[in-house]
Amino acid sequence: MTRIHELADGAAPEATAIVDHDGAVYSYAALNDMVTQMAETLAALGLRAGDRLMILSENCATYVTALLAASRLGAWALPVNARQSEDEIAAIRAHAGVRAVVFTPEASAPSRAHAEALGATSRGRLACGDILVAGPFDEAGTAPEPTPADPAEQVAALIYTTGTTSAPKGVMLTHSNLVWNARVSAELRRITADDIVVGVLPGTHIFGFASVILATLAAGSTLRLLPRFSAEAVLDVFADGGSVMPAVPQMYQAILAELARRGTPPDAPRLRYISSGGAPLDPEWKERIEATFGIPLQNGYGLTETSPGVSGTRLDNPRQDTSVGEILEDVECLIDAPDENGVGELLIRGPNVMKGYFRNPEATAQAIRPDGYFRSGDLARIDPDGTLWIMGRKKELIIRSGFNIYPPEIEAMLTRHPDVHQTAVVGRPVPGNEEILAFVTAKPGVTEDDLKAFLHEHLVGYKVPQHILIIDRFPVAATGKILKHKLTDAFAPLLAERDAAAC
Repeated sequence: MTRIHELADGAAPEATAIVDHDGAVYSYAALNDMVTQMAETLAALGLRAGDRLMILSENCATYVTALLAASRLGAWALPVNARQSEDEIAAIRAHAGVRAVVFTPEASAPSRAHAEALGATSRGRLACGDILVAGPFDEAGTAPEPTPADPAEQVAALIYTTGTTSAPKGVMLTHSNLVWNARVSAELRRITADDIVVGVLPGTHIFGFASVILATLAAGSTLRLLPRFSAEAVLDVFADGGSVMPAVPQMYQAILAELARRGTPPDAPRLRYISSGGAPLDPEWKERIEATFGIPLQNGYGLTETSPGVSGTRLDNPRQDTSVGEILEDVECLIDAPDENGVGELLIRGPNVMKGYFRNPEATAQAIRPDGYFRSGDLARIDPDGTLWIMGRKKELIIRSGFNIYPPEIEAMLTRHPDVHQTAVVGRPVPGNEEILAFVTAKPGVTEDDLKAFLHEHLVGYKVPQHILIIDRFPVAATGKILKHKLTDAFAPLLAERDAAAC
């Protein structure tokens, strides 16, 4: 098993591989037939080994089929969330030199709209839906890339980062990267053929792509695909036998809110594993989620550039804290330039580290040291027992009056207030210093003064934000991750009012 399309080879042909967005059921044999048909269609269209195949999609069987078909042909899968704008998609297409684009119109209205805009035509029909393709394109930059025989060198997927702290970059992940992560993710969750894995994380994001879809196929289990998150839909899947759900913290918050609205406990007879990743986990929410479902909420850490797995908590050693667990097998981690508390930038080396950034050798050289360690950009510490703690983004470190301030600490305390739903803390330069800004969604009636008074009771004074802005909603990525870098621009008028009032 060296290529991602081979991950499912060990599954029983008659076993259920996918329950699609519309409830249709496909066995592993049926999935294999669809992949064969898709690969033959794309090859006839002119897709070559080393070409970039954009898959503009939301979660569905056609998406999984296209991923595996690209692998069979030696092409690079380039998954893109169909909810991105035309301008965002055009920028990725131009940078990547896309040869063709596959769409998933049955599962995604935005994908259908993009298909119309790009002049896509039907090239046939799979059991799960239309083979709707735009291309082939022969524009500048669309020539195929070399295809080394070594799976550690051959690119399987090109994934563009969401740019939560910087401009998006194309991350080249090899077959070896992704096969390793699929195997380790399945083992970490102890997924078996009897499991139904809830595929609600966007499959176009590294978490959903590698740690959900590929891991499920590697285990020969069933993937229950939901094109978009809704608490109601997830609870229905739980009631129908869903047993494993990796998700992000914001999804669990919405599920708890829906259960509170219903006034009933969850109906989840087979649910045995829930985990959080992709964003910091708040201790208060962890306690609530575990109390609701009666099982530990596992936690983990990863990055697009690390395929994504770096660490995870263990089923046989559940933790009461919000550490991101133990470092995964074959992965090495170091703390660069630790301070007096052992906090420094996390460096990562192992079979998970990307090949590099596509068409950006300068960024690759900055990110990967000559000794193979990847600079994560995250501040972390490692306990003597090997437990990994993520303190925040290096770029997000706030230095206030000479003190180092880690936003997750303030965020965790704010969400302990009973009236606070979500929060994000960022720094803002001011003459001669840096100030702390907190953005909060909360129940009606709570005030900034209430929240500041609460923080003064629990934190040292220099960690209390200069401004706490109560807002209606956060700018978020498709995964639900808060886009912190957009906060000050998105709420610039509100900040200007505060600044004027302070003068």
